Amino acid sequence: MPISAFIVRVAAAEALVSPLRRRFDSTFALGVPAHISVLVPFMDPADIGPDVLARARAALSEVAAFDFVLREMGRFPDTTYLAPEPARPFVAITQALVCAFPAYLPYGGAHAEVIPHLSVAHGDPALADAAALELGALLRDAGPVHARCTSVLLIENATGRWREMHAFALQATPGK
Repeated sequence: MPISAFIVRVAAAEALVSPLRRRFDSTFALGVPAHISVLVPFMDPADIGPDVLARARAALSEVAAFDFVLREMGRFPDTTYLAPEPARPFVAITQALVCAFPAYLPYGGAHAEVIPHLSVAHGDPALADAAALELGALLRDAGPVHARCTSVLLIENATGRWREMHAFALQATPGK
């Protein structure tokens, strides 16, 4: 069944993580850019119309653009990721969207806590271990990734590949 997702694209991380994601994250081959998920899964793309986009826009209207850094690596059992600092603005985006769409919980409600992360490897603990070794070396050589979140993307996979449906620009100053 097709789904959609709200993400923050992290173009500044592509050069660092794309070679690893190509090998260790199956979503890379499906067109998913380097990103931090803020609400997935979301509704079937066929159900997304102007009213849904307006609700999402309203939910995100109080969120201001912000800078963040990716310098620390983290692990879930089958995932290696980069942790954004600060994490709080990403959690605030998730909370704003869940408030507007309470039927859609992050990761389908599977986790009690929202932990913002940019996945580099996912699906197999041994591959995540290998990716962690390589990512650690890359971070030591390249240093942290500095980025700015200026928008939230709504992406969908109705064709089997992910594509952007809509971009929601964040305000330079909240509430403006």
